[in-house]
Amino acid sequence: MSGIFVTFEGIEGCGKSTQLALLANWLRGNGREVVTTREPGGTEVGEKIRAILQAGNSGDVFSERTEILLFEASRAQHVREKIFPALKDNKIVLCDRFVDSTAVYQGAARGIGHDVVKFLNDFASHGRYPDMTVFLDISIAASFGRIAARSNGRDRIEQEDERFFKRVRNHYLKLASENARFFTVAGTATVEAIHEKIRNEFAGKFFKN
Repeated sequence: MSGIFVTFEGIEGCGKSTQLALLANWLRGNGREVVTTREPGGTEVGEKIRAILQAGNSGDVFSERTEILLFEASRAQHVREKIFPALKDNKIVLCDRFVDSTAVYQGAARGIGHDVVKFLNDFASHGRYPDMTVFLDISIAASFGRIAARSNGRDRIEQEDERFFKRVRNHYLKLASENARFFTVAGTATVEAIHEKIRNEFAGKFFKN
């Protein structure tokens, strides 16, 4: 399977959706075929699951096991219906969240555990991991400030407390230190400065020839 698969990760408010869109525009401007997508979601089935996952208040509605299985169900459909076909057609796929979000949010912060999460991630993704993962790192204080400034309110997971998001961020940092596919960028720099760093990293990694 050819194509390039890049994911964007980080805690809430880090700016990953903005940076994904900027990279997509730059790539398209250079004549590349790009598919942008997100998790949970990306397909009709996945978007329905996304709506279920975001509803309600923090700490209620789902058990930890129910939550992770819903995320993985969305992923399984997403990979089969959208990600794999695009990669097979030699397109660049940019995805807002993927298996690493499950590892940190459900594995670390919810306490599901590494082995179970790895098995479920491998199963749902057919063992396909990103070629590059952009991790936008911001402090918990910055995250909370950006979430509070949003006009559309907080979804169920965004309502979690500071301890929860500390576990999330710490595990992201751990993953980034252990995996060469991670490219870590300080999410508090200007939008254009962050985009330039991501663009240069992408070009250096994939457009060498």
